Amino acid sequence: MARTTLKTPREIEAMRRAGALVAETFQVLEPYVKPGVSVQELDQIAEAFIRSRGAIPAYIGYGPRNNPFPATICASINEVICHGIPSPRKLREGDIIGVDIGVKMGGVYGDACYTYTVGNVTPEVRKLVDTARDCLDAGLEQVRPGARLGDVGAAIQKIAEDRGFGVVREYTGHGIGKNLHEEPTVYHHGKAGTGLVLQAGMVFTIEPMINLGRKETKLLPDGWTVVTADGKPSAQFEHTLVVTPTGYDILTLPLKSALA
Repeated sequence: MARTTLKTPREIEAMRRAGALVAETFQVLEPYVKPGVSVQELDQIAEAFIRSRGAIPAYIGYGPRNNPFPATICASINEVICHGIPSPRKLREGDIIGVDIGVKMGGVYGDACYTYTVGNVTPEVRKLVDTARDCLDAGLEQVRPGARLGDVGAAIQKIAEDRGFGVVREYTGHGIGKNLHEEPTVYHHGKAGTGLVLQAGMVFTIEPMINLGRKETKLLPDGWTVVTADGKPSAQFEHTLVVTPTGYDILTLPLKSALA
C-alpha cells in the first residue's frame, strides 16, 4: 500500500479553493435540475462554469487510455449508482440524479457528489436520499485524530442497514490532493476500532453509495456506468475533508461556509 501523505497548510488552503469551486458548481446547476432538462445540458453548464473560473474538469479524459471518461460530470439517475455518462436523456418528474464533480485548480483537486431530486419523489425515494445524506454526516462525525477508518465505515453501515438499505462495497472514498485518487481507501462499511489511524493533515473523501434494495452492483458494457443489480434506485453524497487537530474540516463547501 502506498503511504498516506499529510497535506501542508498551503496545500489544504489550495484544496479549499478547489473544493469551493465544486460547491459553487452544484449551486449553479441546481436551478436547471428540473423535468425536461437533458443531462448533457447539465454537463455543458458545469463545464462552462468550471472553465470560466480558470479550473479544469477533473473527469474528462480520466481513466484508461482506451476508454477515458468523456464528460465533466458523472450523472447517475435512479438505479445508476455512480459514473453515469451524461446523455441526451431528459430528466423526468420523480427522478433522482447523483451529480459527481471534480475539478483541478492550483495544482490540486476538489471532489464531491450531491443527489438532486427532480420535482416530487416518492416517500420511499425521499427516505433513501435523506439516509444517504445522514450516512455521510455520520461518517464525518467519526473523523478526528486517533480515530480509525473502520469507525467511519461502521457508522455509515449501521444507519443504512438499520433503515433497510444496502451499502455499496465495491466503490469507495479515497485520498485526494495533487492526484484525484490517492491513499487511503475509505470503505463505507466495516468494524469500529479497525483500520488506518487518522492523523491531522490527512485529506480524503467520504462518499457512501446507498441502495434502496440490495447492496450488489453491476457494471454496464460502457465500462463506466455502475447500476444496482436489482434495478432499484441508489443515492450518494460526498465531501472532501481534512483531519484537523480537533476533528475535521469540510473542503467542498462555499468559502463563506467552512465547517470547523
